[in-house]
Amino acid sequence: MKKILFSFILLICFGVTFGSPVDSLENALKTAEGDKKVKVMNELFRAYINSDPVKAIGYTREALNLATSINDQKGMAASYNNIGISYKNQGALDMALENYMKSSEIYTAIQNGEGIATSKNNIANIYMLKKDYSQALKYFEESNNGFIALGNPERIIGSMNNLGNLHSELQLYDQALTYYTEAFKMSEKSGLVFADPLTNIGNLFYIQKNYQRAIGYYVRALDMVKKQNDRISELALLANIGEVYTKANQPGEAQRYLDQATVLTTELNASFYLPQILKSSAVNYSRQGKMKDAYETMVKYDEAREKVYGEESSRRIAQMNVALELQEREKEVEALQMDDKIKTLRLRNTQIVITAIVIALVAILASANLIFLRKRIRAPK
Repeated sequence: MKKILFSFILLICFGVTFGSPVDSLENALKTAEGDKKVKVMNELFRAYINSDPVKAIGYTREALNLATSINDQKGMAASYNNIGISYKNQGALDMALENYMKSSEIYTAIQNGEGIATSKNNIANIYMLKKDYSQALKYFEESNNGFIALGNPERIIGSMNNLGNLHSELQLYDQALTYYTEAFKMSEKSGLVFADPLTNIGNLFYIQKNYQRAIGYYVRALDMVKKQNDRISELALLANIGEVYTKANQPGEAQRYLDQATVLTTELNASFYLPQILKSSAVNYSRQGKMKDAYETMVKYDEAREKVYGEESSRRIAQMNVALELQEREKEVEALQMDDKIKTLRLRNTQIVITAIVIALVAILASANLIFLRKRIRAPK
């Protein structure tokens, strides 16, 4: 049985104050300058990404332009990370990975630990979506270790949640449940509101065909995200609930949730979520005997799926992977070349010292010989 698509993945916006009030950020933007303005605009991205993604991407692109013009490396890295999140939500996984890689490269260059862990988390998410689980596990573990070293509860919760998702993908459900449960306990203990672990526990019950318990967790999570005005999470939960009701053969309830989810995909320009919504809708129509609607919806599903998971997207992601490998190799070569240059410089310095000593000795001998000759010439007198 194919499990539900929308496990909640935490995509982290580095350098952003969680839950920053929009009004205070808008006011701060009026007087902010330089790197402070870059930071405020990237915080506005976080404030708007789940409620008004078009406005959010506008802010972070403006932040990138300003950061580039003033050579604000940290601001550039945060902007690339945010742009990657926006592309991921739109289903453009190749573009998302490209921007995450740019972010990672800059954070590594400036040795920013939290930024490195953040970008690795988001790169791992793309690998997981493309079912490259070995790479996903590698990056998730490195990211989680980085956040633990920094002692950041919010980031640790996110990385634990994502490790749970990966173990769920690998059908290691007991380990997945452990990660989700620990993540939710930590969020409660820290006073941070995270619906994601609840959603993912619901997914585990869905996989076990315990639909009633799955819906119970989804509804709890849905109430939480609505209070936060987190519309992207609301969209994913509506889609999940619609699919569960479809599986439970309750077409009326299923279509009600799926229709709401479809409307939100258009409003939020979140096409990544569309394929599974359309597939569930097609199944639901067929069970109601609406075969024409079912067929037309499946055609739309094929088109949406190709847009998100097609061959061109896979090819470009493969190119990005090769580029990342080449960057790492180039750094190794540069390190070796630098080591060789140091050795060569030391050798040259040694040669110069030896040459100087030889010249000095020759000069001394020449002077001594000249004095001796002069003494010999004077001797007959």
